[in-house]
Amino acid sequence: MNEGYDAGYGGGDQYELVGYDEYGRPVYRQAQGQAPAQAHSGGQQPYDPYDPYAQQHGGGQAQQGYGYDPYATGGQQHYDAHASQAGWDTGQQPPTPAHDGHSGAQYGDGRAGQQYGPYDPYGQVVTGGPQPRVAEQTAHIPQQAGPRDEPEASAGSAEPDREYRTEQFAFVEEPTDDSEDVIDWMKFTENRTERREEARRRARARVLALVVVLALVAVGGVGYLWYAGKLPGMSSSDDKTGGTTAAGAQKRDVIAVHLHDTDGGGTSTALLVDNTTTKQGTAVLLPNTLALTADDGTATTLVKSVDEAGPDATRTALDTVLGTDIEGTWRLDTPYLQILVDLVGNIEVDTDTDVPDPDAKEKGAAPLVRKGEAQTLSGKMAVAYATYRGSGEEADAQLQRFGQVMQGVLRKLPSDPQAATTTVQTLGLILDPPLTEKDLGSFLAGLSDLAKGGDFRTALLPVQDDGRLSAEAGDSVVKDVLGGTAKSPDKDAAVSVSVRNATGDGERTAKARVTLLNGGFTFLEGGTASGTQATSEVVYAEAADEENAVQVAKTLGLSADAVEQGKVSANARVSVVLGQDYEPSS
Repeated sequence: MNEGYDAGYGGGDQYELVGYDEYGRPVYRQAQGQAPAQAHSGGQQPYDPYDPYAQQHGGGQAQQGYGYDPYATGGQQHYDAHASQAGWDTGQQPPTPAHDGHSGAQYGDGRAGQQYGPYDPYGQVVTGGPQPRVAEQTAHIPQQAGPRDEPEASAGSAEPDREYRTEQFAFVEEPTDDSEDVIDWMKFTENRTERREEARRRARARVLALVVVLALVAVGGVGYLWYAGKLPGMSSSDDKTGGTTAAGAQKRDVIAVHLHDTDGGGTSTALLVDNTTTKQGTAVLLPNTLALTADDGTATTLVKSVDEAGPDATRTALDTVLGTDIEGTWRLDTPYLQILVDLVGNIEVDTDTDVPDPDAKEKGAAPLVRKGEAQTLSGKMAVAYATYRGSGEEADAQLQRFGQVMQGVLRKLPSDPQAATTTVQTLGLILDPPLTEKDLGSFLAGLSDLAKGGDFRTALLPVQDDGRLSAEAGDSVVKDVLGGTAKSPDKDAAVSVSVRNATGDGERTAKARVTLLNGGFTFLEGGTASGTQATSEVVYAEAADEENAVQVAKTLGLSADAVEQGKVSANARVSVVLGQDYEPSS
C-alpha cells in the first residue's frame, strides 16, 4: 500500500505539509524545486494546491474528477480509475494524508493549463487573470469548526460577500461541574440571605425584650417609690427621722409578747417590731399603767387587760390606742423564758444592778446576778434579772431589764427560719391564735439577724401619770417606730379610780371594785399595801377632779374629810387607799 502511495504522490516528497484548515484537515503545498509527480503513466497533469472547499473556477471542472471534493460526491469514479492505474486496491481506503473523517476525500489532478489563485481559507478565488503561485502558503485555522454535514456550495455560486448562517456555528454547552458550582453558589447565597433575615429577626426580638424589661423595671421602680413614699410631693413633712421615707409608708411586722411572772406575779409587755423597709428592729416597752379602752367602752389599764381581758381583747385595745396592726400575741411565762435562754446557750447582758438569789436561805448571800458589762446569764439568772424591781424603783426600771433580756435572746437565736422554728417547737409553748410556731420562728429569725448586725434597739413608750400617751410618745415612738397615731382615751370618759388595799383584809378590794363599778366609775387595781393603815384616803391631782373625788368617797361610804389633793396613781384620776375604817356595804 505504501508503494501505491508513493506512486500516486511522487514518493511522498513532492508535497509538504503547511498547516490545517478550519476543519482540522492538513494543507499541503508543492515542494520547491520539484516537478509535479505523475500519478500514473499517461501524462497526467500535476496536482494543484489544496482547496478546502474544492470550489472550481470556469465551470464544469468538478466533473473531470481532478478538483477536491471534500464530501466525495463527484470524484469517486476518478478515484477508482486513478487507483487502478497506481496499483491500489479499490476496496481499501487510500492512505491519503488529507483524509476526511466523513468521506475519505483525496486530492485530484488539476486540469492542464488551469491556474488557481492563492489559497483562500474560506474558498474565495482571487479573480483578474492568472496569478503566480506563491512560494509559501500559511494555513488559517479558525477557532470553531463548521458542521460536518454542511452541503458544499456549487462551483459557480460563489458570492462576492459571503453570508454566515447560524448552522455554521457550534455552541459548546458549559460543563456540568460548572452548572453545579452555580447551583451551589445560589444555594449558598440563599442560605446566607436566610441567615441574615434570621439574625435580623433575633435582633428585633432581643430589642423588644429589652424594651419590655426596661418598662417593667421603670414601672416597678415607680411603684416602689410610691409605696415607700419617695415620690415628689409624697414625703411627710412631719417625718422626724431625717430619712426620705415617710414613717406611715414603711412596712412593719409587729408581735406582742407578754412575760408572766409565775412566782412573783405581774406581767411585762413589749411590742417586737420588724421594720422590713428600713431594716430596723425594735422592742417597744409598754408600761403597765398605759390607759386602754375596754370592749365595753370603759377605761382600763394594760396590766388589767392582760390579766382579765385576755390576749385578743388586749391586742385590740392596743391597736386602738397606738394605731398599730399587731399580728399576734406571744405569751411567755418565766419557766419558758428560762428554758429558751438555756437552749440558745446563755446570753450576755450589760446589767445595771445586783440581783439577789431568790432561792438563797441566808441573808447576805452572794447575788445571783452581778452588775457589770457583758455579764453571762443562764436561764435562771435571765429570769431573775428580767423580773427584778429594786426597793423604791419605778416600774419602768424592771421593764427596761426585761427589754435587755429579750435583746440578748434574739442575738443568740438562729437566723435561719427553719432552725428558729425548731427552737420554738422545742419549747413546747401553746401559742394563742392566730400565731403559729412557724410564724413565730420566722419572725424571731428575722429579728435575730437584725440584732446580730447591730440593727436592733429598745424603746420605752412614754406615758403620763394618768396613763395617757404624752406628746413625746406620739412623735418619737408611736409614729416613728410603730407607724401609728396616738389615741389615748378621752378625759371625759368614766372617771378611773385606782384602789390600794391597806386594811389587812384582801377581800375588801373586790367589794370596793363592785361598789365603784355600780357607781359608774372605772376600777383600777392598785395592789395591796405591805402594812395596814388606820384611815382611808381619797386623792385627786387636778382641781377639775375634786368633785369626782368627793363622789368616790360618798360611793365607798367614806367621810368627805378623806378627800385631798395630791399625787395619784398612773392612769387614775382619783386614787384611793382603803384603811381599816372602810366598811364595805352589804
